[in-house]
Amino acid sequence: MLRLVLPKGSLEEATLALFEAADLPVRRSSAVQYRATVDDPRIDEVRILRPQEIAGYVADGLFDMGITGRDWIEEPNADVVSVGELRYSKATADPVRIVVAVPQDSPYGSIGDLPQGVRVSSEYPELTRRFFEKAGIDADIRLSYGATEAKVPDIVDVVVDITETGRALRAAGLKIIETILSSYTELIANPIAYADTEKRHAMEQLHTLLQGVLEARGKVLVKLNIAAANLDAVTEQLPSMKAPTVNELFGGRGYAVETVVEKTEINVLIPALRDLGATDIIELPISKIVH
Repeated sequence: MLRLVLPKGSLEEATLALFEAADLPVRRSSAVQYRATVDDPRIDEVRILRPQEIAGYVADGLFDMGITGRDWIEEPNADVVSVGELRYSKATADPVRIVVAVPQDSPYGSIGDLPQGVRVSSEYPELTRRFFEKAGIDADIRLSYGATEAKVPDIVDVVVDITETGRALRAAGLKIIETILSSYTELIANPIAYADTEKRHAMEQLHTLLQGVLEARGKVLVKLNIAAANLDAVTEQLPSMKAPTVNELFGGRGYAVETVVEKTEINVLIPALRDLGATDIIELPISKIVH
């Protein structure tokens, strides 16, 4: 039913791990193979390509659905539908930013300070062009093939570059004067495919599985038994996502309590629960959480 395209390169390993955890394992004959399969009736075809190309291919209808960054959706101004963000790796947990940067000793403090004809280097020439046009600045924009920050001030006056923390830009002697875009990884769809009721339902089901894995990451299920007299004290201690589930034990011998908590809190929580009289405490891993 669906033709799916996944990102190759820095996001590849984390993407395949996410699909594996969502019970949608991606199979291919070798690690360098661009064609793959997923043993799922909703997915007919899988291709693994560079994230820079994915939004354009999805917009053109070559694929029904894909995963790429918001930056590579905006650069070609691709006509796609965002099914949802997927923050599934170290590289995607926090947004990356497309920023305008100048030398630290530059007198320019904002985009409005830049002169007409300013020389700009960027790996995002179209996104940059639209941004400067909107700001009313006639910029000389030059495509960068990497090491963008190394081109000021000798080759260009300004760079438009990608950053997560700004540390690399500062190390290169640059300061950020404007943020053009914040970018997360997204699950995107072709508008025509998304308008098809059956395909849209399949896309949303796949998104539910993927998002369920992300919701479960870093969380565990805690189950315990507690006497009635200590129930309130225990439930107040539990940092639950919602109210904990409480069921009376057979014969009125207390209560069974269960809830989802952050894994990082468990080393403090379990001894605290034990101190409050909880017994039979069990910590269980969680594969998915679907709200």
